[in-house]
Amino acid sequence: MFKGLGEKQIDLETVGLKKLQMHWDYSVSSKHKLLDLNLRELIHYRDLIIMFFIRDFTTTYKQTVLGPLWHIVSPLFSTMVYAFAFGNIANIGTDGIPMLLFYFGGNMLWGFFSTCLNSASNIFLSNSSVFSKVYFPRLSVPIATTFSAISKMIIQFASLMVFLIYFIVTGNPVRPTAYAFLFPFLILWLGALGTGIGMIVSALTTRYRDLNHVVGLTLSLAMYATPVVYPLSQVPEKLRFFFYINPVSAPMEMFRIWFYGAGEVPLSMTFSSLIVTVLVMFFGLILFTHTERTSMDVV
Repeated sequence: MFKGLGEKQIDLETVGLKKLQMHWDYSVSSKHKLLDLNLRELIHYRDLIIMFFIRDFTTTYKQTVLGPLWHIVSPLFSTMVYAFAFGNIANIGTDGIPMLLFYFGGNMLWGFFSTCLNSASNIFLSNSSVFSKVYFPRLSVPIATTFSAISKMIIQFASLMVFLIYFIVTGNPVRPTAYAFLFPFLILWLGALGTGIGMIVSALTTRYRDLNHVVGLTLSLAMYATPVVYPLSQVPEKLRFFFYINPVSAPMEMFRIWFYGAGEVPLSMTFSSLIVTVLVMFFGLILFTHTERTSMDVV
């Protein structure tokens, strides 16, 4: 029985209402197991990921004259600086690869990796105002920023292919291999590595803000400890160990083998880099999903 206006009793069955049952299509809980990453939740929020991606893309080019062309101008300028400093002054070889292709390709891949890492490492700090107001899976933000970094690299990759075709037509000793079609795997490799490290840093920066400054300084130095502006063949044998523990070295050198037909990368270095990438991504997901439940209490 139900009492309505005027304390008049109304029998629900007389108006055709049998039983009122509450049915929840989706529920949000703060209780999760350590390994409960709840990746299926991202499927429900796929439209939000697209919106974050569009937001990052539009804000990057808003009120700019060149727009997406900046992603071609910037690496071209860096390529000229590297060619002058390392190719002409330091006289460092490029394994017979034309300087434009060598430095542009290395700058493209390192830029993609560092963008993924930097974007993911500031997730909680840069989005604290949004995270504190509404619930959505926080993992959707680093996914969107990674897609944004991929879109920027695609623009640079298209330019690189134009340069590559030019050198092939003009008879330069550049020999792309069939493995070049595995380039999406290389993108996934570097993207997972950069985003995984970034998520670990992002989880730690909620308590230790100094890590933001450490990341910027470390990335600047790490580029010169990675075969970006020089090939792996130029590294002395006694220093090869440092490139084995650097997981970016293998995909960087592998790109040159696939697209230019020059370079070298030991199989053991490739496997060690893949193992580090899987471990970094795994622990990054665990730390990130664990921190998202308490991040607003400390940020």
